[in-house]
Amino acid sequence: MLLKLYNKNNNPADLKQVVDILNDGGIIIYPTDTKYAIGCHGLKERAIERICQLKRIDPKKNNLSIICYDLSSISEYAKVDNRTFKLMKRNLPGPFTFILNGTTRLPKIFRNRKEVGIRMPDNPIIREIARLLDAPILTATLPHEEHEDIEYSTDPELIDEKFGDVVDLVIDGGIGGTEGSTVVDCTQDNLEIVRQGAGWLDEG
Repeated sequence: MLLKLYNKNNNPADLKQVVDILNDGGIIIYPTDTKYAIGCHGLKERAIERICQLKRIDPKKNNLSIICYDLSSISEYAKVDNRTFKLMKRNLPGPFTFILNGTTRLPKIFRNRKEVGIRMPDNPIIREIARLLDAPILTATLPHEEHEDIEYSTDPELIDEKFGDVVDLVIDGGIGGTEGSTVVDCTQDNLEIVRQGAGWLDEG
């Protein structure tokens, strides 16, 4: 199912439909400030397992990431020291994934790695959904084969054609980007940019 949403003035019933799907353990595809992503309620283990299977990733070996609505909700799910808080305040919302040590509020599936990726995309659609859900959203990039046309990961109608039978909802938020987020590891004393993506880090 394809649902058109806009940066503002969305029908509350449409937003409620998305939140209900997530609360019921459903999987959705949505726009971010970088690429389109696939996600679910970040505290529902069964839904997270479905995404791991879809992505063919092992949560014991791969970091999982969540979208949080604001900085205060980040501190519920990740350990944030003063330096990291200031860094995130300068750069979020934006195209970054900050790797932090997770807290016990996260489901067991996260604790194999002890770390969690934190996203707060500069995209009003997914941030509003996170706010209404009042919980983190597990987020992962869309599975994309190298030989496939890039449109299958940027055009919502083609995304729906490919994944419509696998997920519960595809949100059409316009054409998506092709570059991933910049990944910043904050778990050690020295910051490390693990992957340079769309965001350029302001270290202050």
